[in-house]
This record gives sequence, C-alpha cells and structure tokens, in this order.
Amino acid sequence: MDNLRFAWVQLSITVLFSCMFTLSTSSEMHFVTCGSVVKLLNVKHNVRLHSHDVRYGSGSGQQSVTGVTAVEDSNSYWSVRGTGDTTCHRGTPIQCGQNIRLTHVNTGRNLHSHYFTSPLSSNQEVSAFGENGEGDHLDEWTVLCAGSVWQRNEAVQFRHTATEALLSVTGEQYGRPIHGQREVHGMMMSSSHSYWRTMEGIFMKPSATGARDFSSPLHTEF
Repeated sequence: MDNLRFAWVQLSITVLFSCMFTLSTSSEMHFVTCGSVVKLLNVKHNVRLHSHDVRYGSGSGQQSVTGVTAVEDSNSYWSVRGTGDTTCHRGTPIQCGQNIRLTHVNTGRNLHSHYFTSPLSSNQEVSAFGENGEGDHLDEWTVLCAGSVWQRNEAVQFRHTATEALLSVTGEQYGRPIHGQREVHGMMMSSSHSYWRTMEGIFMKPSATGARDFSSPLHTEF
C-alpha cells in the first residue's frame, strides 16, 4: 500500500511538465494552490530551494537543504501539502497565515527545522526529514503574505511553526561534495534574506468533480 500511495515520489519531471499547460497557465490562475508542485526562488540571492540525498556531516545528520542557481534541476521541486491537522483540498488557494508542509518531490522528505545549528552560519539548521512524505510537527511552515491568499508573483516568507524561525539564505557557500550551493537556514529576524517567490511548477486548479483531501500525501493524478 505504501508503495502505491507514494509512487508520486518517482514521478518524472518530464511527465509533470507534459501536463502542466493543461492544468494551469499564468493567465488562468495567479495564486498557489494545494497539490501544486513548485520551485521556490530566494529573491535576494537568486537561488532555488533545493535538496538531494546528501546528509549534513554535523548537526542533525539529516538530509541537507540548500539553494542552487541552476534553473533546470529536478531536485528543486517541492509539493505544497496540508499538515497532519489541516485538510488541504486539491486546487484550493493557500491562505496567508495557513500552515503547510513542503515535500521534496524526488526524495519524499519534508522541509524541516529544529534547534540544531546550521553548519556554515551558525543559524538554525533547515533539513529534509521523514519518509514518503510523513514526518512530524517540525515539518510545518506558516505562509506569511500580504493579502488573503498566496499569490504566485508575490514575495512571501515561510515561518517555521514550532520555532518561529524564517526560512532564509544569507549567501554562505558549501565546498565539496555540494560545491557552490548556498546554505539555507532559519533566522529569527525578518530581513530581505527571507523572501521567496514561486517560479516554475504545476499549479493545480480546483477539481470539477469536487474537492479532495490532500492532508495525506499526493498521488500521481497530475
């Protein structure tokens, strides 16, 4: 059953993009919705939120999360999901102030933070945690935006719900084996380093047959 439920993790990005234009174009929908698969760009440093099956050599030892300048890297796709306590119906706009999970598509681990120290800047470590889209309450982030819903072209912040740290990049670069990638970490103070905008992706429209519950992991119905 688990293999069937989480088959979306192995779904190729080529297949995702083959159906992107039937799901949404920029003229059709200007907001981010539950079930969308997106890349997130740090506005100040021009790097996309990224992960891969490389673990930190210090701190938690969990899967590392970085920022990359590459545009066409499939390891920069994240799915927008509900939390364990909140339903997230497919195609429903994400509200400003809503708690969400961001699940790394290629590895099935959730964007996560905790009180471990980040390896380069000594801020709060951000990692990818869990298996097949299931982790714990430290995977939850609050979307901070100006209006009522998360707009696709809007620079927004992600506040870690448990620790209140903001997802940030301040420019520190890793050496081997991930040379040139930027450290992603949590910071308590708001600054220009903590704003993100959606870039490439698939933005789910509401289903004509009725809303579906996406508090559980995504399926391959793209």
